[in-house]
Amino acid sequence: MLKYLFMIIFLIPLCLLINFWWLVHSMMFLVSFLFMFCCYSYSDFNLIGYYFGVDYFSFSLILLSFWICSLMITASSSVYLSLYHSNFFMFMVLFLMIMLYCSFSSLNLLSFYIFFEGSLVPTLLLILGWGYQPERLQAGIYLIFYTLFASLPLLLVLFYVYYYVNTLYFPLLIDFSSYYFMFYFFMILAFLIKMPMFLVHLWLPKAHVEAPISGSMILAGVLLKLGGYGIFRVMSIISFLSLKFNYFWLCLGLSGGVIVSFVCFRQVDLKSLIAYSSVSHMSMVIGGLMTMNWWGCFGSLSLMVGHGLCSSGLFCLSNIIYERLGSRSLLINKGMINLMPSMALWWFLLSSSNMAAPPSLNLVGELSLLNSIISWSSFTFLFLIFLSFFSAVYTLYMYSYSQHGSYYVGLYSFSLGYFREYHLLFMHWFPLNILCLKGEYFFI
Repeated sequence: MLKYLFMIIFLIPLCLLINFWWLVHSMMFLVSFLFMFCCYSYSDFNLIGYYFGVDYFSFSLILLSFWICSLMITASSSVYLSLYHSNFFMFMVLFLMIMLYCSFSSLNLLSFYIFFEGSLVPTLLLILGWGYQPERLQAGIYLIFYTLFASLPLLLVLFYVYYYVNTLYFPLLIDFSSYYFMFYFFMILAFLIKMPMFLVHLWLPKAHVEAPISGSMILAGVLLKLGGYGIFRVMSIISFLSLKFNYFWLCLGLSGGVIVSFVCFRQVDLKSLIAYSSVSHMSMVIGGLMTMNWWGCFGSLSLMVGHGLCSSGLFCLSNIIYERLGSRSLLINKGMINLMPSMALWWFLLSSSNMAAPPSLNLVGELSLLNSIISWSSFTFLFLIFLSFFSAVYTLYMYSYSQHGSYYVGLYSFSLGYFREYHLLFMHWFPLNILCLKGEYFFI
């Protein structure tokens, strides 16, 4: 595990040199491919060294982090072209990558907590440093206070666990939650706010709307997945109380997902709509994880990976329009098929993946989550019907409203995408749809 970590660490001096942007960018893709081809067994933790190791779940999420971080640099070439502190920006991306890599591969609960919180710092600096509007300060405070408010009790819980078990090493932890309800509650709450669950989701749309494209991509692509990964890891420790109380989180998650879908219908900001749709998709992931069965856990993994690629691609599309028109309002971004005809195809492909149409990975994830949640309780089919239907409705609303209709009278030319933008969108869409052919990979 350390060799990949050292590769990223040794890229940091390069990013401080002038005109080394594309070299670091290419090296990030190289590390992604090297990590993709590393051999490991499905059964247990492996590649172990100095408190780091990957198993099946974390391997997929680390690979997603590498991929999204590489694509973040592709998407943010405006930072490089305008010479807007591009070296420091690159340093932030690499630092964030180190934090994500370490948090997904930690074998110790305390180190997981430290890196889990450490990933907030570069995200906050990305929003504050390269965001668009003055409200980004408020968005940054929302982000920090929501997540820290939930995470500090978690730290106290970890100290208690260490006092009780004398270890925080994942494979050695036992189920002791029958003694301690607060442990269960704080543990779950910290991860659910990160997910984010309905009622504690307000930081997410705010952060997305104010963040630069790179901030939105990493937020939607990877940082939301930290919560799901954390829940998956601690479920074995708290399984006793989970069997008693998970119905509450499951019902709140699913009903919240339906309510957030209604909120999506009346968004006029493109980024805000995509951000709320993330909350709606994550509610299904929460439902799948809380059932604690095989279909649920691995279905949520495939939906997390699929949603990470798909949502990130949609944010890229909204940013491409924003760079052309200087606005993200759906009232101004109408009739885009007249202005950017070749982009309409990518809008269609990524929107269809967002509503879990075949052959996207989201379909594999949603089918298995439907399976797991309905096997847990057949009454949940009411929520699931609305969730699936409304996700198609707001995605179609976004697609048809932005692509069709008469375009804004202030625009008088059509615009082509750059090769870089098509490449960026292809790199989101291709793995999202090719992984569907390898569905058994997620249910081995």
